[in-house]
Amino acid sequence: MRMFDRTEIISRIEGQVTERKAILAAGSSCGLVAKCAVLGGADMLVVYSTGLSRLMGLPTSRIGDSNARTLELAAEIRNVVCTVPVVGGIEAWDPLRLDLDALLDKFWAAGLSGVINYPTISTMGDNWRDRRGRVGLGFEREVELIALARKKNIFSLAYVASPQDAKAMASAGADCIVPHVGATRGGLVGHEEGQSLKEAIRRINEINAAARSIRSDVLSLCHGGAIAEPEDTIEVYRTTECVGFVGASSIERIPIERAVKTAAA
Repeated sequence: MRMFDRTEIISRIEGQVTERKAILAAGSSCGLVAKCAVLGGADMLVVYSTGLSRLMGLPTSRIGDSNARTLELAAEIRNVVCTVPVVGGIEAWDPLRLDLDALLDKFWAAGLSGVINYPTISTMGDNWRDRRGRVGLGFEREVELIALARKKNIFSLAYVASPQDAKAMASAGADCIVPHVGATRGGLVGHEEGQSLKEAIRRINEINAAARSIRSDVLSLCHGGAIAEPEDTIEVYRTTECVGFVGASSIERIPIERAVKTAAA
């Protein structure tokens, strides 16, 4: 089973940045999507437990045991993909898996060459964040996860929805900061009442500046909200320091909706 260590993944990313080629991390929740994403040129795949809800025709939602779901999906995807790194979404605040070191080992053993803190409390609002934090299962667990991944030399992406969280993740050693600017709009179950692309870019720049105030070497990939189409990413690359895009609904939901409707017409 082909695995990619942290150094190799970063070298690949930096090589593409030097060539002025954007990085695409493609959300993939089944073997077919994963194969097609790689054939289309994706540089890495991201396995989200919430991707299962998209494939079920539902809005993006958590269903059941997030970490167990991600590991199950990883097995299907790693069965058909071996040429690019596969990153797994870890729910760091899972009360059934308090040993983050052991959890990271399980993800690595499943063939996942990197991790991303998802689902993330960073996007969930102050009330949820405060309640989880009071029992030791808040955003600090996600920061601890990323710091531990760095210690174990496992590549990491870090979702952050605020400048403060960006600073924490940069300090923890995240290889790539991913400004999360909201649920993706568009398609059959998209969130249409979100911010404009202009507002998303403003937030991304604030988050990126905060991360870079801690570490100048941290890379940034954009995600979510009004960034739903290829032309949206072009504008983000033009006006921010982002070097790539992490797609979920924009990769494995909206394109499938369009293709199947067209084929059935």
